Amino acid sequence: MLRARQFFNLKFKRQYSVGRYILDFYCPETMLCVELDGGQHVANVEYDQRRTKFLAGLGIKVVRYLG
Repeated sequence: MLRARQFFNLKFKRQYSVGRYILDFYCPETMLCVELDGGQHVANVEYDQRRTKFLAGLGIKVVRYLG
C-alpha cells in the first residue's frame, strides 16, 4: 500500500536513515514514519520509546503496526 503513491498519493521512502536510526517507511512530505514491528520489538520496548521520542523531537510522527 505504501509503494508507488498508492496511499493518498504520498511518496514513502523505504529504509530511510534519520540520525542513527533506520525507519521502515518515511514520508518527508508529511513527516510520517510507518514502522512494521515483529515479535522482536516486545523485548525492545525501552529502545523503541527512546527512538520514538527522538523522532518526535524532530517533528516526525511514528505509527507502529505490530505483526
